Amino acid sequence: MTNTPNKSPIRILAIDVGTGTQDILLFESGRTMENNLKMVMPSPTVIVAERIKRATSLGQPILLTGVTMGGGPCHWAARDHALAGYRVVVSAEAARTFDDDLTQVAKMGFELISEEEAERLKEDSELLHIEMQDFAAQAIIDAFQSFDVSSRVDALAIAAFDHGAAPPGVSDRRFRFDFIEQTVRQNPVPSAFAYPATHTPPSLTRLHAIASSAARYLELSGSRPNIPLLLMDTGSAAALGALEDPVVRAQNECILCNIGNFHTLALHLRAGRIIGTFEHHTGEITRVQLEEMLRKLAEGTLTNDEVFNTSGHGAFLVQAGVERNGAFPFLAVTGPRRVLLRGSELKPYEATPHGDMMIAGCFGLLRALAEQQPGLAAAIRPALLH
Repeated sequence: MTNTPNKSPIRILAIDVGTGTQDILLFESGRTMENNLKMVMPSPTVIVAERIKRATSLGQPILLTGVTMGGGPCHWAARDHALAGYRVVVSAEAARTFDDDLTQVAKMGFELISEEEAERLKEDSELLHIEMQDFAAQAIIDAFQSFDVSSRVDALAIAAFDHGAAPPGVSDRRFRFDFIEQTVRQNPVPSAFAYPATHTPPSLTRLHAIASSAARYLELSGSRPNIPLLLMDTGSAAALGALEDPVVRAQNECILCNIGNFHTLALHLRAGRIIGTFEHHTGEITRVQLEEMLRKLAEGTLTNDEVFNTSGHGAFLVQAGVERNGAFPFLAVTGPRRVLLRGSELKPYEATPHGDMMIAGCFGLLRALAEQQPGLAAAIRPALLH
C-alpha cells in the first residue's frame, strides 16, 4: 500500500493596518486559531512619525519617498519638521499621503520632487531618507526570520482605512461616507468592503499602494507570484471579525461598534445584513455623544448631517424608524479605545474573537478571504466559527 504524502499547510498573512498599531496574523491551516502566530506592533505611520521626530531633534533635513500611506501621525510630524525650519523633500507618490491635491502639499512647505529626482537624492548624505509605505515587507520578513519562521505564504489579506482620492473641492469625509453608503446600498454585508486586489475601486489609492508593496513581499519571501491578495477596510474587517466571538455570532440582531484609535465605525446588523451605519472620528466624540448616536442608530433616527456636522463622516440607514419597544439591541464593542464605552448603560459586550480582540480585523480578513476565494475556503473555515 502506497502512503499518500501529506499536503503542505496553507499559510496566509493577514495584516490590519491601524493608526496606532499594525496587527499581524500568520495563519496556517491545520492549527487551532489560538496556535497561529501573531504580532501587535506600532503602525507604519507611527514608525515614520518617530523617525521624523528624531530628525527634527537633530535638525536634519529629510527625504520622503515611497508610496501613499496612512497619514495622521506621520503627517503631523512632517508638518512640525517644516515649521521648525527644516527641509521636507518628498516625492510625488509619497506626497499623496498628505493630500491628493499636490498643490496643497506644496503649500504645507514641503519640497515636491519627481520620482527620478528622488532616486538621485537618496545618495545625498545630508538628507535622512525615510521610505513611506503601509506594508513594510522587509521588516515583517526580518521579524519572522528572527524567530526561525518561514515568511512564505499562499495568500495575503490586508486591511487599511482609505478615505479615497476625493476630487478637488470635495470633502474627504463626505467622499468617504458617500462610498460607504453606495457600498451598503449595493450589498449590505460587512464583507462587501473587501476586494480582490484586481477589483479594488480606483478611488481607493491607499489600498492600491498596499497592493504594489505586496509584490515586494512575495519576491523577498520566496512566495509564488500572483497568489490571492485581498484588500479591505479596517472598520468592516474588525466588525466581521467580531462575529468570530460565539456570543456575538449567536445574535440575530446586534450593533457592532469598532472604536479605533482614530475612527469609530458602527454597523447595525439584522440576520447578518447591515440596516444602518455611521462613522466618526474617535477623538471628536465623548461617551455621551457616542451613546446617543448608537441609540438613534438602533431606533433608525440618526441623520447623516448629525454625524457630519460634529466632525464625523456620516450616517446611513437602510431601514428608518425601527420599533424597539424600549429594548436596545445587543451591542458588541471592539477596538483599542473600547474603554470609551466601558461601564456604559448600553451594556456593551467586549467581543474577544478567538481570545484576542486586538486581531479581530485579521479574523475578519480571513472570513472575507474564505468567502471570496473558494479555493482557500476549505483551508480557512475549519479554524473559524461555523
